[in-house]
Amino acid sequence: MHLDQFNAASRTEAADALRPCLDIQRWIDGLADARPYSDVEALLAAGRAAADPFTAAEIGAALARHPRIGERAQGDSTEARLSQSEQAGLGAADAAVAEALADGNRAYEEKFGQVFLIRAAGRSREEILAALTTRLAHTPEEEQAIIGQQLREIAVLRLEGLMGR
Repeated sequence: MHLDQFNAASRTEAADALRPCLDIQRWIDGLADARPYSDVEALLAAGRAAADPFTAAEIGAALARHPRIGERAQGDSTEARLSQSEQAGLGAADAAVAEALADGNRAYEEKFGQVFLIRAAGRSREEILAALTTRLAHTPEEEQAIIGQQLREIAVLRLEGLMGR
């Protein structure tokens, strides 16, 4: 979809296009209702602004739909395909890294009660493992702020992709 198509789309079509980027209704409504955008940069800036900050409930809802890092998203929805594509960019992991990620995911979920979320695009499995290890030392409050930032990064990257960039 190009920006001119997004700007000209019906409200429902625009919202449907945005949903796989970040399925948080407040964010979708904010971007769909602020159309038209003068350029893609204005849309991306609006996407960042609408996502800052997220409420705890919004973060919880978004995390409920994200697969564990290193695991393949299930289903054939656009959101699942985007997640699969983002994680496919990680390449093949050696057995030790895969096991350490699985162990780290379990430890993170035990400590924080939610899935570990990180923008996978542009990162190696080793970088993700290092971030996971670092983040395990955080308090829940510190981690909520980081999760919000990661959700924003994921949403804006997906929004860029939606606009063909």
